[in-house]
Amino acid sequence: MKMKRFFAKDMRTALTEVKEVMGADAVIMSSKKVTGGIELVAGIDADVPAPTPAPQRAMEQQSQANGRQLADDQVNLSSFKEKLANLSAGMANPTPQRDVDTQERPADSLQSLLKRQQQNSVSSPAKAKRPVNPAFAEVDSRESMIATAKPAATNHNNNAQIQSLKEEMLAMRQLLEHQLSGLMKQEMDRTEPVRAMLVKQLTKMGIADDLADQFACYIGEETTGREAWTQLQQLLTEQLVVTEDEILRQGGVVALVGPTGVGKTTTVAKLAARFAAQYGAEQVALISTDSYRIGALDQLATYGRILGCPVRSAKNSDELADQLYQLRHRKLILIDTAGMGQRDMRLNEQLNTLITNSRVKIKSYLVLPATAQRDVMQEAIEQFRQIPLRGCIFTKLDECLSLGECISVAIQNAMPIGYLSDGQRVPEDLRVADASYLVKQAFTLAAGRKRKTSANSLAENSRKRHMRL
Repeated sequence: MKMKRFFAKDMRTALTEVKEVMGADAVIMSSKKVTGGIELVAGIDADVPAPTPAPQRAMEQQSQANGRQLADDQVNLSSFKEKLANLSAGMANPTPQRDVDTQERPADSLQSLLKRQQQNSVSSPAKAKRPVNPAFAEVDSRESMIATAKPAATNHNNNAQIQSLKEEMLAMRQLLEHQLSGLMKQEMDRTEPVRAMLVKQLTKMGIADDLADQFACYIGEETTGREAWTQLQQLLTEQLVVTEDEILRQGGVVALVGPTGVGKTTTVAKLAARFAAQYGAEQVALISTDSYRIGALDQLATYGRILGCPVRSAKNSDELADQLYQLRHRKLILIDTAGMGQRDMRLNEQLNTLITNSRVKIKSYLVLPATAQRDVMQEAIEQFRQIPLRGCIFTKLDECLSLGECISVAIQNAMPIGYLSDGQRVPEDLRVADASYLVKQAFTLAAGRKRKTSANSLAENSRKRHMRL
């Protein structure tokens, strides 16, 4: 089986390309959406090419196939009629009859069965109107309840069986996809070793699988290892977007939002200190909307006293609007919001405080920790996008083991990066986001982890050899 990967802007173009390159006998192995279009994996048996019948032979085969199809349809239709008649007869006579004439009577149609049933009911009116013994009334009632409950139980069993079949089919599909993925990886290792090596290294860095595969496709097989890494760094750098110190250059009203414990208050203090050092403390003001955490306002007030700038609090949108009006002459107003998880029910209330204030344009930045998992950061972005986000700020870079997760979510969500925080010192540990620096740090961390893993493996092997001696 020869397999090949195709990229196109849509499914129609991809199928056309597969047909042109591999022929009409190609089999589509898998398909998925990627950045920029569709990715198809097609395969074809190179050893046994499919024969091409002559025009006359093709017409004969088509005629025979149509004849067989017509015969099959007739057989299926006749058998369906027989089954329907038998089913109707069974419904009309649920108990076995000893009448030979009834057993040998042909099941001609459902209408005749209904007519005979009506005749039987008319011929025995006494049976339908017989008096009921009160002693057996309760028994008859229970029997009727059981008879009514049987169809419901049958439907429940059918639904359970259908659900079980769906689960089995899903499990089989997942198993086939897993096996196919393994075959594709083996094929790529054999035919495209450079690409396979790059995909493996990028995923170890924390880059998402689809992004790693997509970036590795741009590197030629003749490229050496060092050149391949250089080209990958350039590709990743080009895909990242930065805000170029927008907050400190333009000022305005800026709100930092994000989950709890990500470092929003410390980042507010760093930005305020940087701006005060450049334009003066009288041009900066701080507002806290955190009325949930104990001591939140006190922490921000401490930073305000050190910097010499005013600190205010606002519990709702009306108070926030009043505070913004009183501080309208300040060049930079930083809003420190309450930290809430993306699943917290109070998050909507917190975000509505920023949205409903239409008199002042508030630029919101999402603060994310570099130590978080990629799925956690993705969920936070989706929840906090209820308000327009100007960009994001990554914190705790000094605590993370890889930066591929940050790079992946920034590229996949087209999220501009504003600043990078790599420590607790105010204001030293704050860096204006630079795409080249972030990518180089990601590669440096990956190389350091690789060297550490190799050293640990050597030490473990040496220890085992000494134990054997």
